[in-house]
Amino acid sequence: MSTGKENGHLKGGAFLISTIQAADVFIPENWDEEQRMIAQTCQDFIDQKVVPVLDRIDQQEEGLVPSLIDEAGALGILSVSIPEEYGGFGKDFTTSMLISEKTGPGASFSVAAMAHTGIGTLPILYYGNETQKQQYIPKLASGEWKGAYCLTEPGAGSDANSGKTKAVLSADGKHYVLNGQKMWITNAGFADIFTVFAKIDDDANLSAFIVEKTFGGITLNPEEHKMGIKGSSTRQVFFNDCMVPVENLLSERGNGFKIAVNILNLGRIKLGGAALGAAKAVINNTVKYANEREQFGRPIARYGAIRYKIAEQAIRTYATESAIYRASQNIEDATHALIASGMDAGKAKLKGTEQFAIEAAIIKVHASEVLDYVVDEGVQVYGGMGYSAEAPMDRAYRDSRINRIFEGTNEINRLLTVDMMLKRAMKGELDLMSAAQAVAGELVSIPDFGSMEEEALFAPEKKYVAGFKKAVLMVAGAAVQKLMMSLSKEQEILMYLADMLIETYVAESLQLRVEKLAAQRGADAVSDQIDIMRVYLQDASDKIFKAGKEALNAFAEGDEKRMMLMGLKRFTKTQDVNTTAARRRIAESIIGQQKYCY
Repeated sequence: MSTGKENGHLKGGAFLISTIQAADVFIPENWDEEQRMIAQTCQDFIDQKVVPVLDRIDQQEEGLVPSLIDEAGALGILSVSIPEEYGGFGKDFTTSMLISEKTGPGASFSVAAMAHTGIGTLPILYYGNETQKQQYIPKLASGEWKGAYCLTEPGAGSDANSGKTKAVLSADGKHYVLNGQKMWITNAGFADIFTVFAKIDDDANLSAFIVEKTFGGITLNPEEHKMGIKGSSTRQVFFNDCMVPVENLLSERGNGFKIAVNILNLGRIKLGGAALGAAKAVINNTVKYANEREQFGRPIARYGAIRYKIAEQAIRTYATESAIYRASQNIEDATHALIASGMDAGKAKLKGTEQFAIEAAIIKVHASEVLDYVVDEGVQVYGGMGYSAEAPMDRAYRDSRINRIFEGTNEINRLLTVDMMLKRAMKGELDLMSAAQAVAGELVSIPDFGSMEEEALFAPEKKYVAGFKKAVLMVAGAAVQKLMMSLSKEQEILMYLADMLIETYVAESLQLRVEKLAAQRGADAVSDQIDIMRVYLQDASDKIFKAGKEALNAFAEGDEKRMMLMGLKRFTKTQDVNTTAARRRIAESIIGQQKYCY
């Protein structure tokens, strides 16, 4: 396999055909002191200012969320990644991801704040001209003006480019006249600035506009009544002859869909960070309750069934965290390389994120589904109290569900991971064909049954990950060869391939993190993390095998299918691990410290 590097940094999607070294990945145990201080400031704000008023936020108390955004702005929480020339701190992408994580436990406030700092601000920061950035970014960075993003329409959800909102140049050529309807607009109730997507005349593609609330011609429907994130302002927005100065066209005419796609790439990985923070908070509540709640004369944390749940919550959370910060640093490294090559910093940030759009989609899916698992088990540990609105699991459970729909549904993101990977192969950016052919050749070779027992620490796990990659390449290569152009219509098969790809990326991220951590601290000091890795890899092998088998059964047949099923079993084979004992050790540490401790 290749190193997967181009101009000194890893290429997006190249993990599937590359050998990655543990020393080359970023792990969150290596935050520097400044980053830890920034994170603590954000966490203190959430714990002291937001969590105590979550009920009031859910009741949509007038002015409460905007006032909290003001306070967050005063602390610099909104402007960590904004360049200094526009009133921010100019910190790197991984630091901004850390802020997303620490904001995550803020429930509806987190949604409002992240919509403001993300889709409400970044389109102008990355696509605005200098005049637009000087006019809007400082006030958005401070929180004085609140931002919203108007893309979705009643008939245009996942197919965003089919939107019907229109922009027509006025007779005097000074304004675009906007008419249309947008829905599910976060922060609509109090936003000052809207990034609005509309088609100019009969254009095939969307354009984007910076629209101030004071322009007029804007009306709002009442607040939506939602299953969760009840405190988040979500309204329909109507534009009725809204007069937008021509200088408020964002970027170029017809460039709106590209803006939307690239901002969504950022939103996907940021959502992963917020889901991570929320998951850790739920684990903390779960273990605290398990230690306090007594049944049959002892705390329920003493029972194996409860310990399994607590351990599994932590295992999946630690795994998704490993993937999140690995990809975040990859994006940062790619951005620096592009800037060093002479690219404008704003364009480099967008291009760096675009390069890792595959990983961003993977993280969005995995982190949102991990959070759903964590909150579901949290409710179960709480038992009857978990179903009560008086306990924290009620809000966590309802709020979690939206994350599998936000920023493109998980189904869309699964399809995208495979689609983007195959398109990059077709463009010659990733040599998947040679790698798949090599694996196909390996199917008819004699398997290596050598013992792993005497090999170096982590050698077995590294072989497992290499095998997972071969399994993906084998099944995907066969699907492409068999189905060719019709593969794009076989959504079930694409979903299976995506699940294989997602588990492979997360498993490798976890393995590399633990290997690097052990090199820094010694294996004995990270025994729990080694347990986490081994349990996760064991489960990942089963998931990859099942998804691969389902895919092969859908398109292969005869001797070819039998041979590939044998290969699949070989590539996903792992040594047996006493996962019960490992989970017990993990749970013991968490229960002893009464919090998520990794």
